[in-house]
Amino acid sequence: MIKSVNRELDEELSLKLFIVINRALEAIRKKATNDVKQYGLNLTEFGVLELLYHKGPQPIQVIGKKVLLASSSITYVIDKLEEKELIVRESCPRDRRVIHVRLTEAGEKLIRDIFPKHRRTIAEMFSSLDEDEKKEAIRLLKKIGMNVESM
Repeated sequence: MIKSVNRELDEELSLKLFIVINRALEAIRKKATNDVKQYGLNLTEFGVLELLYHKGPQPIQVIGKKVLLASSSITYVIDKLEEKELIVRESCPRDRRVIHVRLTEAGEKLIRDIFPKHRRTIAEMFSSLDEDEKKEAIRLLKKIGMNVESM
């Protein structure tokens, strides 16, 4: 009987944790979306620009993996950023099957200007936690993610 009660309590707590994580993620995503929207970008476009800004030119396939997008979706995002003249595609000189993407001058200027502001917005979102709490949250969320991926 005790094991059954403990299991039910564990399941209830797990459901509550699931709901709390989802609500927190939704609030975070909404705030971050509104932040980058003021610059005429969506979160995925911002993620691509930020990746290129910090890591330099990247193959399209790598960009998709880093910003967690399917290959069909990354092509659409790259097309949109190219239309906005923020990035350009270039063939790899060693392997013409590989297409690299790099920031244009306009793209680099935009992300250089907005990234520090966005970084401050993100910091404000987590300002209710002190340094140790942030480290603990990171550790716990990674632990959850690795457990789910191994299932």
